[in-house]
Amino acid sequence: MSNQSQDIRGVLIQIAGARLLLPNATIAEVLSYADPEPIPGAPDWLLGRIRWRGWLLPMVAFARLGGNAEEQGGLGSKVLVLKALGGDPRFPYFALLTQGFPRLVTVARDALVAEDEQGELPPAVLQRVMLREDAALLPDLAQLEQLIKDALKQAA
Repeated sequence: MSNQSQDIRGVLIQIAGARLLLPNATIAEVLSYADPEPIPGAPDWLLGRIRWRGWLLPMVAFARLGGNAEEQGGLGSKVLVLKALGGDPRFPYFALLTQGFPRLVTVARDALVAEDEQGELPPAVLQRVMLREDAALLPDLAQLEQLIKDALKQAA
């Protein structure tokens, strides 16, 4: 059995003040930033909704959710359309604000190291990791989806 079967295709995503590491398979598309339509009553990390292929997708500023940065979209920002994992047909995708283009990486099992001293993890973060010399956060996408759904319900 070759070692390469243990490798995962991942994507390093720059957000304000941190990097996220996601499986490549969760990304549906990378878009240029456009101002979202605001959602009255939504928390500040839920920036609004964008139109994509007939859907209205909620757009999240992950850095704001964790409280580690005041993230805004603008020149050079990208929007990742992510496949929702929850299986809800009314919520198949959501959007994530990023700084610049995501970077494709091959994640070998031995190259990914969990940081021991986790301390308090931000909301929707499973773990802090090191991928070679890059510090990154592994987002908890299921929790993130639930937070978005709850916020949309409260804002409605």
